[in-house]
Amino acid sequence: MSTTVVNPSANRRDFLRTGLGLLVGLALPESSRVLAQGRGTVPAKPNAYIHIGADDSVTFIITKAEMGQGTVTSLSQLLAEELDCDWKKVRTEFAPVDPALYGMQGVFGSQSIRTCWTPLRQAGASARAMLIDAAAQKWNVDKAQLRTDTGFVVNPASGARFRYGSLSEAASVLPVPSGVPLKDPKQFKYIGKSVKRLDTRDKVNGKAKFGLDAVVPGMVFAVLARCPVFGGKVASFDATKAKAVPGVKSVVQVPNGVAVIGENTWAAMQGRKALEVKWDEGPVASVNSAGISKMFADYVQQQPGAVAKKTGDAEHALASAAKKVDAVYEAPFQSHSPMEPMNCTAVVRADSCEIWAPTQMQAGGRNAAAQITGLKPEQVKLNTLFMGGGFGRRGGVDYISEAVEIAKTMPGTPVKLTWSREDDMQHDLYRPASYVKFSGGVDAEGWPVALTAKVACPSFFGGRPGAVDSTAVEGIHTLEYTIPNIQVDWRKADPGIPTTFWRAVGYTQNTFFAEAFIDELAAAGGKDPVELRRRMLGNSPRLRAVLDKVAEKSNWGKPPAGRHQGVALVNNIGSFTAMVAEVSVDKGKLKVHRVVCAVDCGHIVNPAIITQQIESGIVYGLSASLKGAITIDKGRVQQGNFNTYEVLRIDEMPQIDVHIVETDNHPGGVGEASVPPLAPAVANAIFAATGKRLRRLPIRPEDLA
Repeated sequence: MSTTVVNPSANRRDFLRTGLGLLVGLALPESSRVLAQGRGTVPAKPNAYIHIGADDSVTFIITKAEMGQGTVTSLSQLLAEELDCDWKKVRTEFAPVDPALYGMQGVFGSQSIRTCWTPLRQAGASARAMLIDAAAQKWNVDKAQLRTDTGFVVNPASGARFRYGSLSEAASVLPVPSGVPLKDPKQFKYIGKSVKRLDTRDKVNGKAKFGLDAVVPGMVFAVLARCPVFGGKVASFDATKAKAVPGVKSVVQVPNGVAVIGENTWAAMQGRKALEVKWDEGPVASVNSAGISKMFADYVQQQPGAVAKKTGDAEHALASAAKKVDAVYEAPFQSHSPMEPMNCTAVVRADSCEIWAPTQMQAGGRNAAAQITGLKPEQVKLNTLFMGGGFGRRGGVDYISEAVEIAKTMPGTPVKLTWSREDDMQHDLYRPASYVKFSGGVDAEGWPVALTAKVACPSFFGGRPGAVDSTAVEGIHTLEYTIPNIQVDWRKADPGIPTTFWRAVGYTQNTFFAEAFIDELAAAGGKDPVELRRRMLGNSPRLRAVLDKVAEKSNWGKPPAGRHQGVALVNNIGSFTAMVAEVSVDKGKLKVHRVVCAVDCGHIVNPAIITQQIESGIVYGLSASLKGAITIDKGRVQQGNFNTYEVLRIDEMPQIDVHIVETDNHPGGVGEASVPPLAPAVANAIFAATGKRLRRLPIRPEDLA
């Protein structure tokens, strides 16, 4: 893919005449909330384009980024479906970064398909109608008698055919039609089909350019020495030995530390090893994991929380419950650890700045560069490159800011900043650790009547004092079970460890907490975990449907000999997901044999991509559940690479069965759908196998002994 600048003067839904064919502008809402509120017709500047070339090529110029989730392919399917073009002629390019023209540019929250489902189809349908109008004029016939067929306008009466490319110029001067009907789903030939991904070939042959592939003539290479303690600063440094390393060109101090710049990355890294720095470590140097856990516990015990949900009178209902259950759950900080560490290439000149970055937040990166350089945002050009994973980490712009800061010290010279794996793991923006104290009660018949949850954790994104950070409690206060008395509250507990969004955000730890505690209530009441959930989902038919599907496909209650099952559910990112884990525990050794997942993500765009993302989320979630934990000692992260922050190995991989429950609802997301229920499904299966309740992640071998 390449980045192409398109005409910035277009009005919404304008079809612009160009020397190359028909250029289609359209407006995409910035979030699914726009669609939910019915505001999709509010006037807006165009933020995506379709170009139909004279050579019949169809190019989709898109604001979304691609980090392996298949967004570019799925969005192109929406366009190709209503345009009725030849899929082999579809091409894609990343749009230039221009928030004034495109609105918020970024990919996050599994929003891409949700926000583009209707607008892209409408754009494709409008372009198709204009091509038919152009053909009708050329043939001097009623357009009603014409149809399209995979890149051609066809006159069935005469058998004549026009290629789209031969009509694009004529179509570009016609008025824009309104109210063009969209296809009935029964007519779909691209949507709902597992068409091959558009980026696979280029990723296999090396043509696709990731951030680490960026090459700019005359560039130099940098690494940065950062304080090992969060919030620390440079007190002093001596660069004498670093500058003596062959290939090192210079050493400069920037706000985040001391940069070593070399002829290549290896030289810069060797120079950093020789660099002598004294740090002002600051107050976080006294922080450790045990202290953080105690801090959270003290907050729950001693401080009132901001109420996130209150239904009925939970305290009164608990006091009169036939049986009461109390439990404390904890989850650690987690690193994103994408396979491609953070990196960015930048050049700063007196009147401009250009950046090459693998980023989820193009607009945020451009704005950060403008602030650092003092340039106007429109003087900053950010080239969007493929990402080797993101998981929310590349929604931050710290690595872009660092590259621009270093490049600013060398005007006119491109600087490529590369983070090592250790840099990436020890200077991440982490998923917050969290602590929850639950109390729940069941009635005389064993059905839940009350639940309280007192949550203490850092905020994902800051938030206003006294207000609830919804991401800190989502997955608990969003439970869809019909428990008559519920109260959920939150205390912001900030130990000074930087945090941000992590794949599936707050649902990752909170679904573990809530779904494992629901199982505790099932056990207290003597109920089967699936039957208990089914009973409480009377108001949630879609969640109940995936529960029924996963129970059927997993043969719930009848696992193979020696194996045990656990179940968990979640409704997040517009999709409904149910999961059953099948495990065995033999002499304290856990084996996850099989994971069965049912997902209802509404209208299906590409089943293969959905399956890939569900499988990906299960692997990511299983790594976090069984292995991943960022621990702190003296304000420092103790993990540095995959030998101390392990991920799932291939011989530990379970069989995964994915079942897509197709409905005609608006599409939901899938990239983050399957991460949250994995940990509780495994923990609940372990309880079925051993009778032990595991309330802390990750699940360690010693917990099973």
